[in-house]
Amino acid sequence: MKGQNAGLASAEVVLSVRGGVAADLSALLVTDAGKVRSDADFVFFNQPQAPGVRLTGAGLEVSLAAVPGEIAQIRAVITAAAAGETFASADSPVATVTDRAGNVLHEYVIDGLDRESVVIALELYRRGEQWKVRAVGQGYAGGFADLVTDHGVSVDDEPDVVAVPEVRTVPGEAALSFEKRQKLDMRKREVAKVLIDKSALGARARVVLVIDKTGSMQKMYSGATVHRVVERMIPVATQLDDDGTLEAYLYALSYTKLPDITVAGGEQWAKTYLHLKGTHQGIDYDAIGGRNDELPIMRAVIDTLTTEPTLVLFFTDGGFAKKREIAALMREAAQLPAFWQFIGLGTANFGVLRTLDELDGRVVDNAGFFALDDIDRVDDAELYRRLLAEFPDWLRAARAAGIIR
Repeated sequence: MKGQNAGLASAEVVLSVRGGVAADLSALLVTDAGKVRSDADFVFFNQPQAPGVRLTGAGLEVSLAAVPGEIAQIRAVITAAAAGETFASADSPVATVTDRAGNVLHEYVIDGLDRESVVIALELYRRGEQWKVRAVGQGYAGGFADLVTDHGVSVDDEPDVVAVPEVRTVPGEAALSFEKRQKLDMRKREVAKVLIDKSALGARARVVLVIDKTGSMQKMYSGATVHRVVERMIPVATQLDDDGTLEAYLYALSYTKLPDITVAGGEQWAKTYLHLKGTHQGIDYDAIGGRNDELPIMRAVIDTLTTEPTLVLFFTDGGFAKKREIAALMREAAQLPAFWQFIGLGTANFGVLRTLDELDGRVVDNAGFFALDDIDRVDDAELYRRLLAEFPDWLRAARAAGIIR
């Protein structure tokens, strides 16, 4: 209920909001005057940390002892993620305060919302030497920009601080839990930021995912590294592909085309189809082989190309022994509407992939490559920056060459 307040029994807490419409979580650290000291006291997806406060997939992690003495209140704000959506279009959101172990300390239903798309959900505030929590549930009719401006964030002088990239919402997102929607939305915004930086926001392309299933990938399968790769590629498809799906292949000596990966079904898809051996869903994984030959899968993808721009995300841990044949195929494929982004997993020998940028005889540069020793240690912003570094340039070059419209 609005106005409820209570003391905090822990100095290390996590603020989160679940239920309701998909929403972004942010925080404003304000003084007794109700203003931030500077834009650095505004925590959101593009600036996820301030003294004592950090935005993570779990919510706002707050270390009260590290909050500067001038800060009197920490206001947790939720903003409807989809343009035009309000908090009246779904069940009331629920704000929760837990300790770092996940034990619920306080929980408040934020009810009575109508046309608001921006709401101050709750706030932590000082009472002498003690920190307390208060349920606020106050909508902000003026919108997000007005909210942060009224709290002292500089919109005119530092527009990039509060610029929110437009992100696409695709079918199936509503079926995700609030926590999964929040993580997905943060990743979508990282993808959108790269596309904005590359002047490619709004570009559309079919997205194809190719994953190595050779025996040398065993640790990456058993440790679920490959599963996490799939999860992190879904936001790319949501921002580029018309229906937000990923087309998927596994390859070794031969290959198999798998069902498309959707936003709602990504986690179950990974559990169902990411295997090295055995028969699953009628697919004989042993028959695909345990060693690599890239030519069959590359030709199979080429055979599916039409006039639509296509981004091929090709994950492998190395091999590519047929250097001359692969180089010839890439020259041939340069006339076709596909950009091939190769991603090396681990520290193997990647052969011809390392020389793709210098490959001559192509109408346009149609391929990129980078390798990551441990992809799990690379944050989303850096991964998407590297993943999409060359694709927008290819789009422009391919359009100038008449390869795509």
